[in-house]
Amino acid sequence: MFDALIRFIREQYRTNEFIPLHAPVFNGREREYVTETIDSTFVSSVGAFVNRFEANMATYTGSPRAVATVNGTAALHVALRLAGVQPGELVITQPLTFVATCNAITYCMAEPLFIDVDRHTMSLSPTALDAWLGEHAQIGDDGFCRTRIEGKVIRACIPMHTFGHPAELDGLVDVCSRWRLMLIEDAAESLGSFYKGRHTGTFGGMGTLSFNGNKIITTGGGGMVLTDDVFGERAKHLTTTAKKPHPYEFFHDEVGYNYRLPNLNAALGCAQLEQIESFVAAKRQLALRYAEQLEGSPLHFFREPEHCRSNYWLNAIICDSFEQRVALLKATNDASVMTRPIWQLMNRLPCFTHCRRGDLSNAEWLEERVVNLPSSVPATSTSEFLT
Repeated sequence: MFDALIRFIREQYRTNEFIPLHAPVFNGREREYVTETIDSTFVSSVGAFVNRFEANMATYTGSPRAVATVNGTAALHVALRLAGVQPGELVITQPLTFVATCNAITYCMAEPLFIDVDRHTMSLSPTALDAWLGEHAQIGDDGFCRTRIEGKVIRACIPMHTFGHPAELDGLVDVCSRWRLMLIEDAAESLGSFYKGRHTGTFGGMGTLSFNGNKIITTGGGGMVLTDDVFGERAKHLTTTAKKPHPYEFFHDEVGYNYRLPNLNAALGCAQLEQIESFVAAKRQLALRYAEQLEGSPLHFFREPEHCRSNYWLNAIICDSFEQRVALLKATNDASVMTRPIWQLMNRLPCFTHCRRGDLSNAEWLEERVVNLPSSVPATSTSEFLT
């Protein structure tokens, strides 16, 4: 049943060998920049490429400030600290996400509160969010959003732009503004994605990016906080162990984190970022070919939401049933074509089963049906194939 799809994927990548889900591509000046870093001996968290990477990312995304971190989870943790999240408070997010979103909340000794997603974005639903808050929350005399019964502070809201597809940001900005919630966008997967002409990660008080090896561009490991100048200064201070600048003295004015991105990684990131638009264009062409290939089949290709330009980080299809999903995963992986199911919902994981949640019908429906297909930038060579 899935032979045609497997054949089609092999044609895109021109190989009979194992096809990964998403592999990095190094076609630019990566080797040159990394060698330059090694020659300079500044390979750790101090070096010209860190500043350059931050400046170039701020320019590309349109963010006033960009602060590089050692990974995307660290960026989320710092963003939550800057938002003032305190132990025992609640942070709203979606159950359909990678575990890092919830881990970062837990690092602050806060608790995730799970609200449903929309099927057309696979990201946090502003309608579901507003409905839950209207039923269960109120603005306290102190101006904070609190649960009606216990009076727990709900400090922030973290939507995640699933597989690079932007969430409904207009609605989320409106709801968070009315309920006095700090909007922090988990844009780990959506570098190169735009909502109504504006880059994801720049709509809330803060946004975060990831440059893990499987992202659209990579620094090997790395992340970024996108924010304004005030939060940016605080982010840089916290991520450099809260050390006050001085020619030789060591003085740290608060508990900080050793979260800065090494210069070696930033060099790789600079070379990768120079190619971002070509990567996005190639991935969008691949997505179009997938959509055409699957037209009329029982597998439904997930397309970008209206008014968006998605980077199609991971291409997704929606199966007709859980049974079809299981069969597709087995057939493709048995054929050495890597496919993956969507994440298990966070509220099902042992560490988060106790967390509050609303009705999660859409997330549960998607969990049973979504499969990711190979999404690397396709090969351009005509090496030996299917001979």
